[in-house]
Amino acid sequence: MSFRNFFASARAFALVSFFALSGFLGTSNPASALTGAATARDGNSIQLGDVIYRLDGVDAPELDQVCIDDHADAWTCGIEARDQLTKLIKGRVVRCDDVGPEKSFGKRHRAICTAEGDKSTLNEQLVRLGFAVAREPIKANAKPVAAEARTAAAGIWKGCFVAPQDFRAGKKDGTLLGTACRPDRDKEIRAVLFPEELTMPPSCSIKGKLAVRARVTGNIGIYHLRGCPSYPATTRPDRWFCSEDDAQAAGFRKAYNCRRPK
Repeated sequence: MSFRNFFASARAFALVSFFALSGFLGTSNPASALTGAATARDGNSIQLGDVIYRLDGVDAPELDQVCIDDHADAWTCGIEARDQLTKLIKGRVVRCDDVGPEKSFGKRHRAICTAEGDKSTLNEQLVRLGFAVAREPIKANAKPVAAEARTAAAGIWKGCFVAPQDFRAGKKDGTLLGTACRPDRDKEIRAVLFPEELTMPPSCSIKGKLAVRARVTGNIGIYHLRGCPSYPATTRPDRWFCSEDDAQAAGFRKAYNCRRPK
């Protein structure tokens, strides 16, 4: 064999080995899928062990978000969305396939999750029940079932609400959604959806305030822990969080004068 032929053969072998190894590593990456006992953190967040996933293609009301039902009464739709996800899981083992980082929620990743024995994903089922809206980026295509839920006035669609992303941003002029929205009651409806005194969800005592100065650090707001000097002075919070991790994932930073209580 000539030196040229030997070199060509060696190069071809190296390329084949590289691609084979790349394929092996890609399919054996333990972070690409996770299976285990699951807990619904909120309407579209699932925790498996120490890992928290956002359901891909899904955006559910936040735990502290208020909606209006078909009788024009305010109700805690965010808590109901979480409870609906808990019912869908039914204590079963859940498999979550990681589909990439969630840029809008800290270091969390998006995932397509399926409970043991189900043919439909939890992402799809939650949207079909009307307790979440479809959102981008979408690898779990929830748009078809979202249209069905909207037409059937299922879940939150039977009343009136603002998109979860508008609620998180404090966008009080956001588009009103749902079959019970009345243009002649626009001002009154928005007053209910964005109350001056936002009710604290059970066990979610961390206060969050939207703040322009927080943008210096790439955040949208500041959170305050119970027992910290800034806590009692923070009135009419824009958000309530159940953990520091949740607050940070939502784009809030800890108040500089606030340290974890001893």
